[in-house]
Amino acid sequence: MRNATEMMTATNTKIAVIAVVVCLATACSSTPLSRGAGGSPGDAEQDAAPVLTPAELTQLAALPNPAVERLPLSRFGNRPTYIVWGKQYEVMQSVEPYAEEGFASWYGTKFHQRRTSSGEPFDMYALTAAHRSLPIPAYARVTNLENGLETIVKVNDRGPFHEDRLIDLSFAAAVKLGFHEQGTARVRVETITVPADEPQPIFVIEAGQFERLNQAEAVQLQVAALTDTLVQIVSADNNSFRLRLGPIEKATEVERLRALLQAIDLGLPTLLTIE
Repeated sequence: MRNATEMMTATNTKIAVIAVVVCLATACSSTPLSRGAGGSPGDAEQDAAPVLTPAELTQLAALPNPAVERLPLSRFGNRPTYIVWGKQYEVMQSVEPYAEEGFASWYGTKFHQRRTSSGEPFDMYALTAAHRSLPIPAYARVTNLENGLETIVKVNDRGPFHEDRLIDLSFAAAVKLGFHEQGTARVRVETITVPADEPQPIFVIEAGQFERLNQAEAVQLQVAALTDTLVQIVSADNNSFRLRLGPIEKATEVERLRALLQAIDLGLPTLLTIE
């Protein structure tokens, strides 16, 4: 395990690449450009994938699915009907069992950090999606019918407004589904619902593996400075040490912390639930 100086250098490098950490950690204090309802058809700027190394693409492909929780409907993006390019669309007013097959596309650099229909900034490195009729927010499982890969996404935007497409995925979701190098893929979209009487889980996250206690303590201070969540050092196998963050009640905070831990090269965090 690297020392604290090397870890800080890695932190700065990875945070520059994985924008989700910057966006979530700073609450996107800068004012993003508005993406609106799927972008303007007259916008000459072309969408594109970010320039990433093979290692960074591998890291995106290993992003953990967002933790699913019951969330209230957003103040924005949930009008019963809306019109785009002269066509009217209807919006579901609650998350209901839904399953449909069709083509998925993805969006990337052109819309990165622009406002989505929910008001949240679009983050091409987060697992999110745009859908014409699902309520915002909603969680859905998307399966690539061409290769069997699947991911869970949070629907927080409207679109795509092309008749031959069912859902528009973030670049990260397209990487997880294995079609980021092509425009579209045939997918199945299924909503994930949490019953009202089902208790919400409480989470803890474990990450890193340190041979010496002083190494763990240095990184513990670094991580603790970035969150109000309790950060502890626990013993692991082979006389090593790990960081444990929690308890955490909000799924959004789980997502933020897991992205942060990956960004500072602590590996793929382990998500645990406690009773």
